[in-house]
Amino acid sequence: MGLLEEVAGAVVAVEGVKKLDPNAGIFTEGLAAVAGFEGAKAIEEHFEKKDEEPNQG
Repeated sequence: MGLLEEVAGAVVAVEGVKKLDPNAGIFTEGLAAVAGFEGAKAIEEHFEKKDEEPNQG
């Protein structure tokens, strides 16, 4: 996963905010964009870490 997926996460988060609150301001949309970007990055890191762990079982 790379920058494209992180940007997609930000766009999806902003669109979600617009659906929930059509009158959301630029500050709210900006916070959603940052949260979506960071969320996508966190998910990527989680799965990369999981892939590096040895399988138990």
